[in-house]
Amino acid sequence: MKKLLTAVLLSASVVTGAFAAGGPSVPMADANIDADNKASLQRGARLYANYCLGCHGLKFQRYNRMGDDLGMDDELVKEHLMFTTNKVAETMDIAMPEREAATWFGQTPPDLSLITREKGIDYLYTYLTTFYVDESKETGVNNYAFPNASMPWVMWKLEGWKKPIYKEVDDHGKTVTKIVGYEQITEGEMSPEEFKSAMLDLTNFLHYVGEPIKQERVAIGLKVIAYLLLLFILSIFLKREFWKDVH
Repeated sequence: MKKLLTAVLLSASVVTGAFAAGGPSVPMADANIDADNKASLQRGARLYANYCLGCHGLKFQRYNRMGDDLGMDDELVKEHLMFTTNKVAETMDIAMPEREAATWFGQTPPDLSLITREKGIDYLYTYLTTFYVDESKETGVNNYAFPNASMPWVMWKLEGWKKPIYKEVDDHGKTVTKIVGYEQITEGEMSPEEFKSAMLDLTNFLHYVGEPIKQERVAIGLKVIAYLLLLFILSIFLKREFWKDVH
């Protein structure tokens, strides 16, 4: 029994260590999104359709479902968000063949339907805001949250180019060189504040895609709780009415 318990504890420590090693090792920015803000979700959907959907599909999301949830009619969705099909009942998939994509990029660009549920909104927002120039990479860029990312920075026109500012810092008794900020090299179409706001919109949209029914589920849950609370109060008065003559 003692040997079995020891084996279980060792296994647990190995698994925990594996997850810790595989997770992000850098501080994450706070993605302060508003899941109820439909204007933000619409802006995020537009950004995704224009900059991400060419390579990264959303195979669990349908255009018409997204339109209904985000307050957009079918014609608006067709005009601004649909580039690979004209059927609003289709899923938001891509036309790029997987084999060719793996050849072009070194690996097939992943579907992002569940990216925020897998990685979290803070990680995604940090990833989107920490691309920087790195001439040693084939793509010419690197990423703070995901070092050696193979994705080229498709939003450089919006953000412009920036380079990292390094500083030697103490890390548990060891002196290491870390990125402590960025210096803007070229200006983008957006100011740094506008770009960060846009990436919050994109993060918000992908958060919605990960669980489209979440807001509806929360609303139903609140109604159920309110109903049960009312039923509880009525039950108390009913009990008092039944038992008032017993004492």
